Amino acid sequence: MNETIQNKLIEIEEKFQVKVLYAVESGSRAWGFPSKDSDYDVRFIYIHQLQWYLSIDPQGIGPKRDVIEVPINDLLDISGWEITKALRLFRKSNPPLLEWMRSNIIYFQQYSFIDKLRLLESDVFYPNASLYHYLNMAKNNYREYLQGTEVKIKKYFYVLRPVLACKWIEEYQTVPPISFHELVQTMVPEGELKNEIEHLLKRKITGDELDIEPRIEVINDFLENEIIRLEAYIKTLSIEAEDPTNDLDNLFRNTLKEVWG
Repeated sequence: MNETIQNKLIEIEEKFQVKVLYAVESGSRAWGFPSKDSDYDVRFIYIHQLQWYLSIDPQGIGPKRDVIEVPINDLLDISGWEITKALRLFRKSNPPLLEWMRSNIIYFQQYSFIDKLRLLESDVFYPNASLYHYLNMAKNNYREYLQGTEVKIKKYFYVLRPVLACKWIEEYQTVPPISFHELVQTMVPEGELKNEIEHLLKRKITGDELDIEPRIEVINDFLENEIIRLEAYIKTLSIEAEDPTNDLDNLFRNTLKEVWG
């Protein structure tokens, strides 16, 4: 599959006349809890040639789309963001982008862009944005999948992970790790809750069918209490971040020169 993904990225460069700067796996494979039938979620950042930017029409409007999306099949989902779109989202501490930067499954990386972007992360990171993102994800998934006496058991991971990410941000005021295992080991104390989560994780990774089963009370209780607590915590925050636009403008211009001369 790695070779297939590499070839697809080369095709994208040729078809759209761009350069891919960085491409990674996202989703369950990157988070550390893939199922036997999990597809590959490839995400990338790319840059157009100089003349694409020197235009009276702004990027992201009409024919100048700032995303590239390849038709999805049963095994591969691949899409990318144009560099200025990525930088604007980085300025807002966009959690999916920050997760891409932490993925340990890197399919492609060239030029200095992503390394320089990582150097700016600590100055740009805005905890409020990530907290709201992860808490809303947890609330929506919990409400949709986990409130009955019998639940879609695999959906626990899609509520546990954002809740634990919120707890990490609250504790450390930094971007949470992408690894679900690391979040569990760091943020969940030893005891029944941790044992149940780890047992569920082993079942998922080994390919057990995790469909409709009785709800796991210790996990539900934890999630309900944490969602309520985190909602109250977020309301107390008033963190402000300095405007990084000048640094991000310079990174964009320097990358444009590095890639295209």
